[in-house]
Amino acid sequence: MRSAVEHVVLWGDWALLIYFVGLNSFYAALLIFSVPEIWEQTRLAEDDSFSRLMGSDALPPVAILVPAFNESISIVASVTALLALRYRTYEVVVINDGSTDRTLDALRDAFDLYETPPAMPIVLRTAPVRSYYRSRSQARLLVIDKENRGKADALNAGINAARWPYVIAVDADTLIEPDALLRMMRPFMLGSRVAAAGGTVRVANGCRVENFQVVEPRVPRAFLPGVQVVEYLRAFLFGRLGWNRLGGNLIISGAFGMFSRRHLLDIRGYQTGTVVEDLDLVIRLRRYLRDHGSPDYMPFIPDPVAWTEVPADTRTLSRQRERWHKGLIASMWQHRGIVFNPRYGRLGLLAMPFFVFGEMLAPVVEVLGYVLTAVGVGWGLIDWPFAQLFFLMAWGYGMTLSLWAVALEEISFRRYRRLGDLFRLLLYALAENFGYRQWTVVWRMRAFWAVFRRRETWGTMERRGFAKSA
Repeated sequence: MRSAVEHVVLWGDWALLIYFVGLNSFYAALLIFSVPEIWEQTRLAEDDSFSRLMGSDALPPVAILVPAFNESISIVASVTALLALRYRTYEVVVINDGSTDRTLDALRDAFDLYETPPAMPIVLRTAPVRSYYRSRSQARLLVIDKENRGKADALNAGINAARWPYVIAVDADTLIEPDALLRMMRPFMLGSRVAAAGGTVRVANGCRVENFQVVEPRVPRAFLPGVQVVEYLRAFLFGRLGWNRLGGNLIISGAFGMFSRRHLLDIRGYQTGTVVEDLDLVIRLRRYLRDHGSPDYMPFIPDPVAWTEVPADTRTLSRQRERWHKGLIASMWQHRGIVFNPRYGRLGLLAMPFFVFGEMLAPVVEVLGYVLTAVGVGWGLIDWPFAQLFFLMAWGYGMTLSLWAVALEEISFRRYRRLGDLFRLLLYALAENFGYRQWTVVWRMRAFWAVFRRRETWGTMERRGFAKSA
């Protein structure tokens, strides 16, 4: 019996060690690939000729879709900020998804809404729409009042009503920088075939906000939102930028992403009933493009920025991470036919396998690593140098990548100007592996149990609001 356990522990530990080396080496490759991407995107953003083009009539018009459910406190300020963006031709489509508070009344009072008959074909099936409203004071604003069926259904109602060839989906509480639309449109203006593009989402907690705009980025002093700043930098600055060089991203944030309306209609819009509608949409869109031999691609653009409030307490954060991972599991299972399928090129042979084995199964592998290493050390089957090597690969490599993400931020966009903010970023990059990482593993493991039990709870995001002054 002991001999069998010894073989399992030894071979298991070596297999897990090789897994962590391979996974973190792939992340390191993404980091390397992100460096020329940052240089190229920065060069385009600062090109004078291109800047003049971005201010011309050549810019295609855009519809901004804003699903809203019980957002009465912030909806007026949010819509006002969206109506003040620096872009020549666009419309704001607010979809009131059956709110039970005064969301619709607040919009009606603030923008002098009047009911108007629908003047568009209904292509995507949605929950019944009660009314359409236009504004007497803001010609760019359209408000849709419909029965509640979730964010995906609300976005489909917005796609039906949108007049323009491109749509951008944002959350009602997202703070979009004034020139973000101009920057987001850059790949669409370079002559390439673009189906969608994602922008950067940053953490608004701790920042100074005036008139629903971030006027002074700051790194939060509180640990939970502060460590999430490092996570977002790591995910966006080298994670998604690196994927630009490897065939495109699988994730375009639901809080800030632009799509060709024609392609969204082709794939029948967002799928209702899924936990992470943005991931599912991107996979279906990439699958559709590949099936139809389309050359359109889906890049990530780092400099258009939206700011969002992240969870500041463990209860809300745990629900969010469990929900995200549950959605990842469901999406990977639904589209399992793509994995290792050469018909789908890099999507099937690289992107999907990475998300299955490098993202979805990562918490399972890490927990197995902890258990096998503890058993091995306790029974004297492995020595301390091997255990230290395991934890170095599991934690040290990830810590190094986090520090590199902070370095990329400092040498490229450098949004955080204060020395104290840089110090906190470095501190959080070092500290996240001691406690925080292990809790995220637990929360993601709970997602497997939720999927097994077919538990469909969503959970709510308890927001504390943005800082109004320094």
